[in-house]
Amino acid sequence: MRVIVTGGGTSGHVNPALAIANTIKKNIPESEIIFVGTKRGIENKLVPKEGYKLYHVEVRGIKRSLSLSNIKSLYLALTSPIKARRLIREFAPDIVIGTGGYVCWPVMKAAADMKIPTVLHESNSIPGVAIKMLARYVDRIFVNFEATINKFPEDCRSKVIRVGNPLRPEFLTLDSQSAKKELGITGKYDKFILSCGGSMGAEKINEAVLSLMKEYTSKHPEILHLHATGSIEYEAALTEFKASRLDKYDNIKIVEYIYDMPRQMAAADLVINRAGAMTLSELAILEKTALLIPSPNVTDNHQYKNAHELEAAGAAALIEEKDLTTELLIKTVDELLHSEKGAACQKNIKKFALSDAEKIMFGEIKELVKKKK
Repeated sequence: MRVIVTGGGTSGHVNPALAIANTIKKNIPESEIIFVGTKRGIENKLVPKEGYKLYHVEVRGIKRSLSLSNIKSLYLALTSPIKARRLIREFAPDIVIGTGGYVCWPVMKAAADMKIPTVLHESNSIPGVAIKMLARYVDRIFVNFEATINKFPEDCRSKVIRVGNPLRPEFLTLDSQSAKKELGITGKYDKFILSCGGSMGAEKINEAVLSLMKEYTSKHPEILHLHATGSIEYEAALTEFKASRLDKYDNIKIVEYIYDMPRQMAAADLVINRAGAMTLSELAILEKTALLIPSPNVTDNHQYKNAHELEAAGAAALIEEKDLTTELLIKTVDELLHSEKGAACQKNIKKFALSDAEKIMFGEIKELVKKKK
């Protein structure tokens, strides 16, 4: 099977794309799979690391306010489908799969126009701009939330299937004890806190976590704390980290990005993170105690809605970014680590786990390719 996978910008688009690609490779090892992204997205780090070739089609979003950059965006909107069509013609795929981000638009639209089978996956509860624009042209749309189906035009809903989120195989096979042993945590630390604010970074989360490290984890040598700052915020966070002399503590570490997230998350006793759909699926399948700090800068505030659903079910703790203080963060972290609330969250989050996404999606993809042939 020859496959083009497109989706980029953030890890929330790239990780499901990689999961789908790896599922196809697992079932059909001789498959040839390439990725299409932009030159600026996190896909440039993640995709080559997984061993796939990455090609670029430049495209940008159009800003709502008047901006000179919109002229470039409009130009790219007109020219990017031409480059995408050329790439598709040269590679001759059996199917083209998109997982969101602006780069999806030219690639998926060109493939649909060329009568090549097309599939989209939307992990969030609210479909992104590119996904909405492409809904009428593609053959299948996979979604994570049941409520997402009604967010599409009525004449598109027959092609929408709820499957959950495709996860990297490690999320389905790793357990806490083996992950801790592999990371050298067993026997060295009693608890492990894993925190991050997204692949690009979140200034407010970084500030709050650094304060947590200064006021709490530095005083608890039995707790290992690893924080990922994100690429944009890394230098600023590292400067503050060293200025606060946190680098002298063996149990406190910061990195730009966590590349072995399945293993780190599996080992963690508490995960502090945003509330993107992929993150919630990963937390659920691994049955993790979680503190969610949803991003306020997303469409329809969908991260808060996701997090609130888990909080209402007793499956996670929730702090909105506007309410985030050092005092509240310390109180919540200590409670989740050392009270029954943390154990209850761990038990209840399991109800949100869906583990058959890869199997269902692969079956549908194989059927679409078979029909075309």
